[in-house]
Amino acid sequence: MTITVFVPRDAAALAVGADRVAAAIEREAASRGHDVHIVRNGSRGVLWLEVLVEVRTDAGRVAYGPVKASDVPSLFEADFLNGGAHPLAHGLTEDIPFFKSQTRLTFSRCGVTDPLSLDDYRQYQGLAGLEKAIGMPPADIVRQVTDSGLRGRGGAGFPTGIKWKTVADASADQKYIVCNADEGDSGTFADRMIMEGDPFVLIEGMAIAAIAVGATKGYIYTRSEYPHAIAVMDEAIKIARSAGILGSSVMGSSHAFDMEVRVGAGAYVCGEETSLLNSLEGKRGIVRAKPPLPALQGLFGKPTVVNNVMSLASIPVIMDRGAQFYRDYGVGRSNGTIPIQLAGNLKHGGLYEAAFGMTLGQLVNEIGGGTISGRPVKAVQVGGPLGAYFPPSLFDTVFDYEAFTATGGLIGHAGIVVFDDTVDMLNQARFAMEFCAVESCGKCTPCRIGSTRGVETADKIARGIEPEKNRQLLADLCNTMKFGSLCALGGFTPYPVMSAMTHFPEDFAPTPLVEAAE
Repeated sequence: MTITVFVPRDAAALAVGADRVAAAIEREAASRGHDVHIVRNGSRGVLWLEVLVEVRTDAGRVAYGPVKASDVPSLFEADFLNGGAHPLAHGLTEDIPFFKSQTRLTFSRCGVTDPLSLDDYRQYQGLAGLEKAIGMPPADIVRQVTDSGLRGRGGAGFPTGIKWKTVADASADQKYIVCNADEGDSGTFADRMIMEGDPFVLIEGMAIAAIAVGATKGYIYTRSEYPHAIAVMDEAIKIARSAGILGSSVMGSSHAFDMEVRVGAGAYVCGEETSLLNSLEGKRGIVRAKPPLPALQGLFGKPTVVNNVMSLASIPVIMDRGAQFYRDYGVGRSNGTIPIQLAGNLKHGGLYEAAFGMTLGQLVNEIGGGTISGRPVKAVQVGGPLGAYFPPSLFDTVFDYEAFTATGGLIGHAGIVVFDDTVDMLNQARFAMEFCAVESCGKCTPCRIGSTRGVETADKIARGIEPEKNRQLLADLCNTMKFGSLCALGGFTPYPVMSAMTHFPEDFAPTPLVEAAE
């Protein structure tokens, strides 16, 4: 009897030796005469247990981790092929607490299937949404997405259906679907995980978007730092094209749609949609002034849907299960689920998909398990390098768009980075300004010059030079950048700086030694 063993091909697993583990299992099975079939699946997102090896048994998939190549002989001795007991055993994968408490809609197949098996994809409800969309008038597709309450998962939170309707209503001989996969925020890896672990869901979401708005060409714009995601997406597109899912007749319909992957050079500002479009066109990645909106004059001046990976990957389940099904998850105007990425100084880092509505404290302390250092949490940054810092006193903040806005923060791409009490928040504020200065496209003065002056001002505060005056100057710079910058890079840099100054003022005060010297 052939026994199926799952070893992830996800970049996080590869980084800790997944290829060596897979090779060791193959060798050991051959030497012992076992008939083993190894499936290189995506990651389940339980990253502290990578390499997470799973074995298919009659009771379900049994998990072992973190597995090193040197652990493989002892796994065979413990009869792990039949779910045997071992110090690295965790029982049924579905029962691991971190995994069991999730609501997986977008990531329902990630880590479960062979990423490049179309048969696997279909077996787990893949293409059901596209099949339904093909039989619907385009306007009804747009209405269903609008009614679902889906908002942009890339950070802006703009209603996806409204963006689609704008493109659908535009008159043009050519329209485009552009997937923003330029994932550059610190502590974020959801886009990479879905591209590596379930690429067909992104292809399906883009095809549905194309039918809805009348587009015939799509692009996935990602970064050169994601070689594994690029390779998987390229192969998945070829498979989808060969199967008739892409091409001149999408699944035998009258709709034509094809797509390709384009690779950027890793400029952070190209995560901003107009810079991304410039880069796609072969131009320098600098921000465009708006209006005109990309929905009306986007790629090559044509109406263009620009959506994040998570937004597009959420579309198939909405089309398959219905708008109300999706809308029933979440709170207030934040509908559906969101893949939250837990990182930094945290015991249980990984990807956790849940409905909007959990508190920040639950995510950090209960799901994440607190700091791996064992020291108290001092600050949590949510939303990447442009996100605000939250102290433990704000841990009752509900994880939804409106609640974070009300507390001076933003969800962004839902990356959470945890810091313990050894962090210096003045250094963190300085880093935000330095990051902006380095990554600025240079087009607008508030971003280009303001960030540079911000670094200088933070350094003066650190040296105890006129601290009160320079704290006020730093706040003034933030105000200018927030309201004067052309895009979110300069406009959102004040979030980490001002939140650090507001919630951690003691780190911006001169030391007694400096005061004595003065």
